[in-house]
Amino acid sequence: MSQNPAHQPRLDVRGAIDLSGLGRPATPAPGTPGGLPAPGAYVVDVDTEGFPALVQSSTQHPVVVLLWASWSEASINLARDLGTLADQYAGRLLLARIDSEANPQVAAAFQAQSVPSVVAVLAGQPLPLFQGVPQLDQVRGVLDQVLEAAAANGITGTVPPRDGAPEPEPEPEEPPLPPLHQEAYDAIERDDLPAAAAAYEQALRENPRDDMARAGLAQVGLLTRTRDVDLAAVRTAAAEDPRDVDAQLAVADVDVLGGQVEDAFARLVDTVRVTAGADRERVRVRLVELFDVVGQEDPRVAAARRALASALY
Repeated sequence: MSQNPAHQPRLDVRGAIDLSGLGRPATPAPGTPGGLPAPGAYVVDVDTEGFPALVQSSTQHPVVVLLWASWSEASINLARDLGTLADQYAGRLLLARIDSEANPQVAAAFQAQSVPSVVAVLAGQPLPLFQGVPQLDQVRGVLDQVLEAAAANGITGTVPPRDGAPEPEPEPEEPPLPPLHQEAYDAIERDDLPAAAAAYEQALRENPRDDMARAGLAQVGLLTRTRDVDLAAVRTAAAEDPRDVDAQLAVADVDVLGGQVEDAFARLVDTVRVTAGADRERVRVRLVELFDVVGQEDPRVAAARRALASALY
């Protein structure tokens, strides 16, 4: 689990042992003492008798098996996390929960040494995934690898929602945008950046405290400035002359657009330090504008504000 997923080998079902010959006992009912959370639309509770059908279903879609025990609080917590992820994957995989104590034959088939243990089944073959309770993001990364392995082996079916499963709550509707914001959004959608800027500017004239309009105008400005930039040329110019304000501003814009926010901020703070007068003010203004692009609540903005104050004073 601690390995970088990018460097883990592709999961492959060839050569694994076959699980299809098993058969029999039962688990505490969900919601009763020692039981699990109620299953969602893509979660099933399986015993030894139902296990062969579960394995057979893994030829159509990936199956992720949680081996759990009623005495293990970690099992209950992991079942909750896996159920949440199963709902998010919306049928791309099936989560099967099996009580390892009530179904020892299944636990033995998976060679489970402890609970909770999680194993994938693809085309009838088991692929051990992890034991214990990793962080939710780590679990999601492992399940993403399972889906990649399934696709590589031609297992691309989806799981129909379980009968009687509760309907997912509808997504709350987004509140409508103020008219000028909607006008700006529509202009961006049709790639009319001047019209978008005009709408945001009008919104700010009507309400100078409209932070959403200020951020939107800053973003439109960034898109406008970077539209026809020759990246190689501006990077070369910036490297050759740290006092070339235009080049430093252009590279900072490109870096913010590409997600290299800290690099962009550091570049402009350094430029403030080596400039004076009107040039220094241009850099300061651009840096403040980029703060609006990134978001005033972003911790990188707070750090850059402190660095800017130090460079100015």
